Amino acid sequence: MDSLQEWIAGEITLSDTPGSTMKKWRELFGISQVELAKYLKISTSTISDYEGNRRSSPGVGIIRRFIQALLAIDAQNGGEVTRNLDRFSRPKDDASFFFLKDFSAPISGVDFVRLIDAKIVANPNYLDTIKLFGYTLLDSLRVILEISPSDYPRLFGATSERAFIFDQVSTGRSPMVVVRVAPIKPKVVVIQNIETVDKLAIKIAQIEHIPLLTTKLNAEELKMRLGNI
Repeated sequence: MDSLQEWIAGEITLSDTPGSTMKKWRELFGISQVELAKYLKISTSTISDYEGNRRSSPGVGIIRRFIQALLAIDAQNGGEVTRNLDRFSRPKDDASFFFLKDFSAPISGVDFVRLIDAKIVANPNYLDTIKLFGYTLLDSLRVILEISPSDYPRLFGATSERAFIFDQVSTGRSPMVVVRVAPIKPKVVVIQNIETVDKLAIKIAQIEHIPLLTTKLNAEELKMRLGNI
């Protein structure tokens, strides 16, 4: 079993709600219940029961078949998700300038805004269509000064379907410039503890079609509110 399979298996096995975690990974791969059920030669209701945590925790054999199906179906579709997951290698534990959290189940952009008491600065209409699979809390100054382009993908964990939350920000311009020039974009950008957002930052958000939010919650409050998703 390679590192990607071990990663997925470990998340499912250690999860308090393994079925919800299986659903997260299926959605992350962009595979429907029907497609997965057809490949595994089981009913869609069985998939639904597992994902709804209505069946007992899946055993090793079921988890193995589930992961192999995800990778095989993705390979049939061109293998883009698998390549991206390999590219977004998990961050090292000693990364002191960012904190990365993947959710056990995706959350809508609208619910994310509500959960962190955010103010929407740009692109509110995109929030209805966004699903977030996690967030990354970043020390803005250290990311700008210390991270190299080759290390940038580490900020995304398993997927780019996530929010970037920037701390240590004065106007919001620098974080959005980083997002503008980066090859991979987060789905949502949040700026902490700022009253007025720089006009250029708002313009970049509009060009990139990325919802831009502000929140007055500090890092520990954000971790607490987002920790149980």
